Amino acid sequence: MSSLPLGSRIGSLLGRMGLKGRLLVIAIPTVWLLVFFLIPFLVVAKISFSEAAIARPPYLPVVEWIDGFFRVNLNFNNYLFLLEDPLYLAAYLGSVKIAGVATLIALLIGYPMAYLIARSPPDQRNLLLMLVVLPFWTSFLLRVYAWIGFLKGNGVINNLLMSIGIIDEPLVMLQTDFAVYVGIVYTYLPFMILPLYANLVKLDEAYLEASSDLGALPVTTFFTVTVPLSLSGIIAGCMLVFIPAVGEFVIPALLGGPDTLMIGQVLWNEFFSNRDWPVASSVAIVMLFVLVIPIMLLRWAQSAGEGENR
Repeated sequence: MSSLPLGSRIGSLLGRMGLKGRLLVIAIPTVWLLVFFLIPFLVVAKISFSEAAIARPPYLPVVEWIDGFFRVNLNFNNYLFLLEDPLYLAAYLGSVKIAGVATLIALLIGYPMAYLIARSPPDQRNLLLMLVVLPFWTSFLLRVYAWIGFLKGNGVINNLLMSIGIIDEPLVMLQTDFAVYVGIVYTYLPFMILPLYANLVKLDEAYLEASSDLGALPVTTFFTVTVPLSLSGIIAGCMLVFIPAVGEFVIPALLGGPDTLMIGQVLWNEFFSNRDWPVASSVAIVMLFVLVIPIMLLRWAQSAGEGENR
């Protein structure tokens, strides 16, 4: 019986298998991404090159083995169909517009909140951060449904405004783009605040003191020192809000109106109403590239900027 502790024995075993600590740390998320992202992505990509059929599953096979011949059937008509039908272009543009405006609103609201938390006394920061993440303790669907009670014609907001005499008749807020913006900003605001807080809390106050000593006003210091130094947090927060907001389905379905067209709704209709999985898969693949390519360009620009500053 070995006298080594369990941790040492496991480390020795991993060492004999060739798995060092750093490699093991990298291998676990790599396997996770491979299983839960890359493989589903390849499956969806394969379906996007197929053809719809009345069958189960509702598409024709892409790869076939017939009489000893290996045949690959690639159908590009699904992607050509997306270019020909203006509905899909309108859905992409509508999704990007709504997600972009909601991200900007979330930034304008979230930055002051993150700045306030970062500049609060250390013993109060944990409480303030807990208040930020507190909505996540409640179901996402319940939180969206709650906004229906606030925004409908006889809801809380209209009743309050009418009771104090600000308005004479109910405002139309539900089933509008305004309601969608409210729902997205409310839902994803913590994703904006948390990376901004993580960046601002590490900000060296010596830069602020130097700016003040040089005669700069607090507003000038904020826009010339604080904001540029927190740019990485701004980018991270905007990406965390913009990316899921583009493909949002639940919020526009519950709070939006018939004129609110987003790509998530188009995907739902193609998959479950039209049962056209190949077109739906091609819509998903194009949406992925719409999101990934700007992110890659942004990372490339950031890397180039860091290289020039060295």
